[in-house]
Amino acid sequence: MADCKHWSRSRTLWFNAIVAGLVALEASTGLLQPHLPVSLYTAVAVALPVVNAMLRVVTTQGVRA
Repeated sequence: MADCKHWSRSRTLWFNAIVAGLVALEASTGLLQPHLPVSLYTAVAVALPVVNAMLRVVTTQGVRA
């Protein structure tokens, strides 16, 4: 556990929390969808696992509470 970092320093957790917050905001308000093309949603759906995989590759430490 000594080589683990605090969860708040995890780029992967921050990225996923921000994306989850934006998805929840869009789901509850519907403000973004009328202004964005459908292809953007497809691009985001493809980009999310790619970014998560890239962040996991560069991760060198575990996470602690």
